[in-house]
Amino acid sequence: MLPPRANTSQETQPIRPSGRWDHTYAALDLGTNNCRLLVARPARQGFRVVDAFSRIVRLGEGLGSDDRLCDEAMSRALSALRICAQKVERNQVSLLRGVATEACRRATNGRDFIARVGEETGISFEIIDGNEEARLALRGCTPLFDAPLHDDGNDFALLFDIGGGSTQITWVRLSPGRTRIEGPDTEILSSISVPCGVVTLSERFGAAEGADGRLCADTYARLRAHVTGYLQPFEAAHGIAERVAQGRVQMVGTSGTVTTLTGILLDLPRYNRNRVDGTHLTFADLQRATGRLAGFNRAERTAHPCIGPDRADLVLAGCAVLDAICDLWPVGRLRVADRGLREGILHGLMSGADGAVPLSAAG
Repeated sequence: MLPPRANTSQETQPIRPSGRWDHTYAALDLGTNNCRLLVARPARQGFRVVDAFSRIVRLGEGLGSDDRLCDEAMSRALSALRICAQKVERNQVSLLRGVATEACRRATNGRDFIARVGEETGISFEIIDGNEEARLALRGCTPLFDAPLHDDGNDFALLFDIGGGSTQITWVRLSPGRTRIEGPDTEILSSISVPCGVVTLSERFGAAEGADGRLCADTYARLRAHVTGYLQPFEAAHGIAERVAQGRVQMVGTSGTVTTLTGILLDLPRYNRNRVDGTHLTFADLQRATGRLAGFNRAERTAHPCIGPDRADLVLAGCAVLDAICDLWPVGRLRVADRGLREGILHGLMSGADGAVPLSAAG
């Protein structure tokens, strides 16, 4: 006699339509400023995060002057990655993808460092180019785009990510076709990665603060002009501002800059991802938050629960990048994303497991 059949009703257990249900997944993003990990299991609507880790490591510290990762920065990153490796093992992760971005792309010893990471932690990383970084971030953020208002194929979106070593701008065509939860269909028309991240800009221009620790207007203006100079050729090539004027463009921002400003605007007693991710902000909201931030001195930025000591000397540079983006493309409002690369990685790993595509395994 066969044993009693397990209850697999939809109310008690999701139907397992594919191979994704056999795995626990991990996504690791090693950037210029941060090391971030997400561990997740499949859910009926995407995935459920079961563990996470984030630490500011400033891997790209000093890159602007030396083109090499320094020993102190590599040591900080390795310390964080050892914690990630422990979490991967503890959660019995079976499929993992680790990616390294701008700092390792630029550094002459970036590949050597990634090889060392594999030897010391057992985790393999790949150094991805800007196009792959844009694709993954878009995949992670697509659920935040609204359905296009028109059926003529002329609705668009700008996705930007102000990172530690660079800023990524992705120009996207939107079309209907997916569920409300997954977001609209997207097509990357073009993307650009410019060397204007919060770490690299802060090292070049200083912390954009005066002797009193508050924002220095002259330095801030030079920062904005510097970033605008990198963005204008992208605008000239694609005529984005014309589409903005037609009301055809949505904007989504994924970066510590926009999430920090959102926390300041909402007067959060401590940073809360659930309050921040998906928030709609007008450009007037952003200006109010930036104005409030400009009035803080270094000590006040350090003490703020949504900034802290690791971001106090970087956040003003991020605001200058944001202002340059908003000036050039005055969409009028944006949606805040506390998501991106890692979520895109997780979606890709699960889709790969569905299709039995070989993927990088943990360990």
